[in-house]
Amino acid sequence: MLSLDRDLWAKLSGPYGSAEDAPRLLQQLQQQFSQEVFDELFQEYLFHQNTIYTATYAAMPFLARLACTTSDSAVRKELYINCGIIEASRDERHQTPYPPSWTELADEVGSTVCTQVYTDYVEAIDQLRSLTEQVLTDVAELSTDDTEKRYVLIADAAFRESYIVANMLMTFSDGDEYVAECPACANEVYIWPDEHYAVPLKAYEQDPVFQPDQEAHAIIPASIWTDEETGILAERTAKIGEQTLSAHLPYLAGKTTCPSCHENIAVWPALLSTFIM
Repeated sequence: MLSLDRDLWAKLSGPYGSAEDAPRLLQQLQQQFSQEVFDELFQEYLFHQNTIYTATYAAMPFLARLACTTSDSAVRKELYINCGIIEASRDERHQTPYPPSWTELADEVGSTVCTQVYTDYVEAIDQLRSLTEQVLTDVAELSTDDTEKRYVLIADAAFRESYIVANMLMTFSDGDEYVAECPACANEVYIWPDEHYAVPLKAYEQDPVFQPDQEAHAIIPASIWTDEETGILAERTAKIGEQTLSAHLPYLAGKTTCPSCHENIAVWPALLSTFIM
């Protein structure tokens, strides 16, 4: 990983320009984790509006090492979740020796440095992936917050390279709505909780927030997991005791009639289709 005293950091970028001050915050986190310091690092240098930066790649090995060495389960969970959000938001994947958008940086600092930064990032993701079982166990024992648990599932999906699922879960992180696209007519299908909660989810032609009196279409829940990812999510939600997605998942993996064209559709691929990268 990069030395924290290297001038290179001034040539790396974050959402607001140069990342030259990022090493100071990383050093503070290495000495003692502070949520305030981490939030400043994350928001000012690493992540903004689902976008990551060259400074993000360079900082990831430090965060992964901290996550892997801390004995504080809350710190480990915080780093695991936020690094997972970063990985879920990475557009340039499987690019070797480094992302094409780094051409200008490579001209300035050298291709060898860029290759090392990218390689270190990929290795850091592998290290974070190795923490999954421990984080799942910690969350199952210590957390009662379904939203927090969903973000653990988002990070887990990203570290497993299930990026489409990670981004879908992140977009609908509250679990109070989902929007799919009918493969037959390409119209949106709004998947919403039933207002009386007798059935967790139903399908609508228009946004129920603005059209509350429209017809609700039943979703036939899946009785078995025919998709590998829904099976993994079912296992994970059960392990950590996440209630919302656990109740929704059979319906998200189920079938319904498109409210617009009345074709029978499978909900899960229709839901994921808008996140294909």
